[in-house]
Amino acid sequence: MTDKKRVVTTSARRTARKTSAEFNFSAEMLPVIETGSETISSYRQTAWEAFQRLEMPKTTEEAWRRTDIRGLRADSFAIAKADPTDASVPAELLKPLVGEGHGGQITMQAGKTEIYLDPDLAAKGVVFTNLRTALSQHPEVVEKILGQIVAVDEDIFSALTAAFAEDGVLLYVPRGVQIEDPLHSVLWGPGASRAYFSHLLVYLDEQSSATYVHEYASPDESDQSLHTGIVEIFVGKAARLQFVEFQSWGRHVWNFTHERAKVERDANLDWIFGAIGTHLTKNFSEIDLVGEGSTGRMSGFYFTDGIQHLDHDTQQNHHAPHTTSDLLFKGALKDHSRSVWQGMIYVAPGAQKTDGYQSNPNLILDKTARADSIPGLEIMADDVRCTHGATAGKIDPTEVFYLNSRGIPTEDAERLIVEGFFDPVMQRIPFEGVRQRLQQAIIDKLA
Repeated sequence: MTDKKRVVTTSARRTARKTSAEFNFSAEMLPVIETGSETISSYRQTAWEAFQRLEMPKTTEEAWRRTDIRGLRADSFAIAKADPTDASVPAELLKPLVGEGHGGQITMQAGKTEIYLDPDLAAKGVVFTNLRTALSQHPEVVEKILGQIVAVDEDIFSALTAAFAEDGVLLYVPRGVQIEDPLHSVLWGPGASRAYFSHLLVYLDEQSSATYVHEYASPDESDQSLHTGIVEIFVGKAARLQFVEFQSWGRHVWNFTHERAKVERDANLDWIFGAIGTHLTKNFSEIDLVGEGSTGRMSGFYFTDGIQHLDHDTQQNHHAPHTTSDLLFKGALKDHSRSVWQGMIYVAPGAQKTDGYQSNPNLILDKTARADSIPGLEIMADDVRCTHGATAGKIDPTEVFYLNSRGIPTEDAERLIVEGFFDPVMQRIPFEGVRQRLQQAIIDKLA
């Protein structure tokens, strides 16, 4: 039996120093997790070394050209720790998504985690647990996916997450297991001047299926906080995954995430995003269709107001023939807020019979709001069908007039039009409970 090894070696701790990005994080702050895996130990060490050498992104880089993060006070954050004065997770975030309960639920708050998994699923070999437990008790499963999909050195934020993340989830579904009831997890991050790091690992083996809903949330605070995250997803041959992410961080949070899915032959991924929170978000999300006949659908909605800035950078990568991708991101903007969507469909040489589509309509509710949409195609095969489109417009006054003429006040009329605008995305969400929660978030924004 392999001796347990600490994730961070003593020599690594002796090399602690302030990074060029001026974060006040040192090697002494790295989490100490007992693990029997040399791979996991090496992963953390490599991430820390990458964090030390990498610098903050600049607007001279294409991916960051429209998102300026110089206002981030990098030296002001302390790693989130348990605090008895913190607000508890709101009850509405823990309600069942369908029926009377969940197939499993994980609630994460600094220093406190609650885990539930249906015993029948556990008996079938399903693993649904928090990251710390996964690293120590299920290293052989973690090794299947950790660092295999998102590299630690994609930028300073991916390195930071890989080195420091203790919060997170491992979902593993063995071959042929079908999970009927949804799985649910919540990362709750109260407090100001704190840094939260999360890492989600999702691995569906061949011919399995699951629905998983994950939420990031916090109350509004007065001072900046930071969240950096990694999501790594593997969907095995002929497997099916529905993955819903909802981000309702407080208005003080600066949020940076790297998310990528690898979809094998004849597998299907239905990936749904909802974003209403944060002061600033930069999200990289990517589907790699690597197996013939694989399908990936990305659906998203965002609603900004005040001075929020949300930047979503999406990639639909077709690496095999007969693959299909479909992206629909819809946004509404109020006040002085701004959205950025950059999308790319890539078709590799030899990926014939590819069908790729992307669309980004935006509804501008105030003259001072701004939506930037940058669709793109990079096609290296000659027998494909790939299309894209992006629009930005105001509420049609004739629609408001029509509703007014039916006795509906202007405020209610505009609310109905916005709800109707988002409805095509809402209809892609698998559970009524989730739809209602997201629809209520839109109503709250309009109010």
